[in-house]
Amino acid sequence: MRAAVYHGPRDVRVEDVPEPELDGPDEALVRVTHTAVCGSDLWFYRGESDRDPGSTVGHEPMGIVEAVGDDVRSVAPGDRVFAPFKISCGSCEFCRKGLHTSCIEGDSWGGDNSGAQGEKVRCPDADGTLVRVPDRYADDEDALRSLLPLTDVMGTGHHAIVSAGVDAGDGCVVVGDGAVGLCAVLAARRRGASRIVAVGHHADRLAVAEEFGATDVISERGQAAIDRVLDLTDGGASHVAECVGAASSMETAAEVCQPGGTVGYVGVPHGLDGGLDLFSFFGNNVTLRGGVAPVRAYAEELMADVLQGTLDPAPVFTKTVDLEDVEAGYRAMDEREAIKVLVEV
Repeated sequence: MRAAVYHGPRDVRVEDVPEPELDGPDEALVRVTHTAVCGSDLWFYRGESDRDPGSTVGHEPMGIVEAVGDDVRSVAPGDRVFAPFKISCGSCEFCRKGLHTSCIEGDSWGGDNSGAQGEKVRCPDADGTLVRVPDRYADDEDALRSLLPLTDVMGTGHHAIVSAGVDAGDGCVVVGDGAVGLCAVLAARRRGASRIVAVGHHADRLAVAEEFGATDVISERGQAAIDRVLDLTDGGASHVAECVGAASSMETAAEVCQPGGTVGYVGVPHGLDGGLDLFSFFGNNVTLRGGVAPVRAYAEELMADVLQGTLDPAPVFTKTVDLEDVEAGYRAMDEREAIKVLVEV
């Protein structure tokens, strides 16, 4: 089959690789029809994180079930499904708590499972991982485009807002204008936030933030951005979502959070080799809450809103490529020419 393979920094090629095969009774084989390039993929693409050359890539699969093991009960061949970026059993103590990313049987895409930027994937723990799309939407391209972000960025943005404690009537600040930050804006609106301040650097992305419900957008950088937020919010917000993972963004989040407030963080930590200065958190009794998003825990509730038309994260996709052109998708995101790239397989 064809799949995207990492060969080194800025070198992703679509090649022939062995098809994955069922190897256990709890597994499913899925023919991928839609996937995406993630902002976190850029870390290995740029050579800023380690990855083995020759490995398949991608972690946001949507497709059609082709075969299942004897013990699989929740899906059957022919079903339309999507899957989170982490594989989970759905029944261990952590999955039962809604912390699927800490599943004791957890697995990931790639390796023998194959990466999601390929024609097929094997899914261990299919009952705990795969999310079945209702039949009436199985071939609805508009619905599928809106559901695909639930594999990662929409669930991750939602986790930032949940972690920050945003409820109806609250004001909040979202730091970051990537796909996750934009989805956090959308999640804050979904939860009824009365004021949503989006902080970013790119006019086109902040325009999407406004479309998603941001009441204020801030494009200044550094201390100027912090001062602008503090001015707009009369001294800061009690709820802040950090959606970048850089030291500067975490520092901004801490500075714009009111004493006694909460920073919900979901940005993959990079650039923190010198450590994180906790004095702002400590001195102001600011809670830091979050981490890798258990998007499987949120999948059904978010899917229900997407399918009833009250939630649509599809505008984060600003470029679409075929699988054979996936490297062009990486380049577009690397050069900030696309917010997020949808890949049609």
